[in-house]
Amino acid sequence: MYLVGWDKQEIHIQPKGLAMFGYGNWKHRAYEQRTALFARSICIRTLDNDLLIFCCLDMGCVTYAMRHLAIQRLQRKLGERFQPQRLVLMATHTHSAPGGCGYEALYNMPTPGFVPEHLNAVVDAIVSSVIKALATQKKTDIYMSKGCFDEDTPVAWNRALDSYNRNPDISRKNPEQCHLAVDRDMQLLGFYREGALQAVLSLFGVHATCLSSRLSAHDGDNKGYAATCTERVLQQRGVKNPVAIFAQAAAGDVSPHYHGPEQSQIRAAICGEKEYEYAQQNGRYQSELALKALAHRGTPLMGALDAVCHYVDLSNIEIPVEFAMGQTDAKTSAACHGAAFFAGTPVDGAGVAQPIFKGMQWLAQRVKKKKLSNPQAADYTYYQQLYASQGPKDIVLECGSKTIFGKPLNHYPKFLDKLIAEMNKQASVGAIDHSLLVPNVVPLQLIKIGDLTLLCCPGEITTVAAKRLKVTVQQELESTQKVWLASYCNDYMGYVTTFEEYQQQAYEGGHTLYGQWTLAALQTKFQYFAEQLNLPIPQRDTASLLPPAVPLDELERRTYRDSLKANALNEL
Repeated sequence: MYLVGWDKQEIHIQPKGLAMFGYGNWKHRAYEQRTALFARSICIRTLDNDLLIFCCLDMGCVTYAMRHLAIQRLQRKLGERFQPQRLVLMATHTHSAPGGCGYEALYNMPTPGFVPEHLNAVVDAIVSSVIKALATQKKTDIYMSKGCFDEDTPVAWNRALDSYNRNPDISRKNPEQCHLAVDRDMQLLGFYREGALQAVLSLFGVHATCLSSRLSAHDGDNKGYAATCTERVLQQRGVKNPVAIFAQAAAGDVSPHYHGPEQSQIRAAICGEKEYEYAQQNGRYQSELALKALAHRGTPLMGALDAVCHYVDLSNIEIPVEFAMGQTDAKTSAACHGAAFFAGTPVDGAGVAQPIFKGMQWLAQRVKKKKLSNPQAADYTYYQQLYASQGPKDIVLECGSKTIFGKPLNHYPKFLDKLIAEMNKQASVGAIDHSLLVPNVVPLQLIKIGDLTLLCCPGEITTVAAKRLKVTVQQELESTQKVWLASYCNDYMGYVTTFEEYQQQAYEGGHTLYGQWTLAALQTKFQYFAEQLNLPIPQRDTASLLPPAVPLDELERRTYRDSLKANALNEL
């Protein structure tokens, strides 16, 4: 038996017309709040005071800034009993939540810029929910269960079927079967007191994109509705202050919208108020499956709590032959966004028009040809390695060199696009000279609760990539261990596809930042961390990187000025 407590706190951010995170759309701005956004925490403690903390945010992603500040404040409040490696921050990935919460520059561009009051509100909610959850700890039984959606439940579809079908370790699916090209299992932890279910942690991968970029309100989308619906049912059963976390698993290529024939027409018919109804229904499907599965307690969890968490530089990892298909010189590279990233996804979030996309591909290929045409050039070796790592990606944005098609970020005329104008402005005023556009160093984490090992990945990982990563970890653990995956954890690193999916260069491959060996890099590192988890704590490798310090002067230059309050940067 464990001592468990839970709580939820609202993330108090007033909609003021700033862009939301998720679609990267300049026009996707919040002017109202449709549903409250929450930080939901579940804290597990053993009788000898080992502590594990889960906190799930109704946000598009977790950022290093969120985790860094939350850790600082929790350490001050909790002292030695708080261990950062045992904090799991997750995001539901709703695309209808505030942006501007990261130190890195790129994903804050549409907001526009860094918004300290947004970040502080998120951290306030995290810390408050954790502290109050700790105050409610009582003896609680934890059971792990699994539910599986029936094939005819319209909850999730694979949106990148051509990429999926490239994998040799799957059965190919046709467009009418795209709902079967996803992991339809939901992994569940049920928390029971006095014989009654009182809190829930669900892991199921489906994008929280029921609501489109045409809408203008903060909203929890399907995961938020699933949590609210479940909590309401538990309240009706007499449970006081229930908490239901509906977090993500292998959601990278999984859409809540139909992706078979006539998908565009079907999606177009769902607009306005119908989108909210659609999100609510998707959430109900998830809630109903969770409650049905947890009606039977499943397998009890018993045993020690444990964790390893290391920061890893994903931009410079040499890949062992076993994960590189026999290639001996496979490496990751600095982050790059491909033309497919800017083209967006079908149904979930379209990007640039097809003629512009084709022009981007042509320009990217022209730059590549030029970069590799002169072996005597000073940067020839660098680009030779970069293009080898990035493979077939038509590189538009190089995050390392901060160039677009090989030109500085402020090279392109402001009148072309408002997002380009914002990027041009930030580059021109020196707001990103020494700052990262996206993270290179990210946390990889394994959590152990008795016979359960939870693999915590900061990326949007596709169905087959997640399956392979779990197998890699499972092979290093005892056969009794169950391995589950949680995504959007602790930071944000873009997408993770398989090597085969990457070759398709659909949106998911275009947003797999560190190249075609990104999954292999995660397999390499998580395999090592699983080995470390098997060792006694004193024998483990404790070496870990930390992300480079944010240049505060540059952060101030790209801070949204209307929201800047006195001393807002003091905690950074």
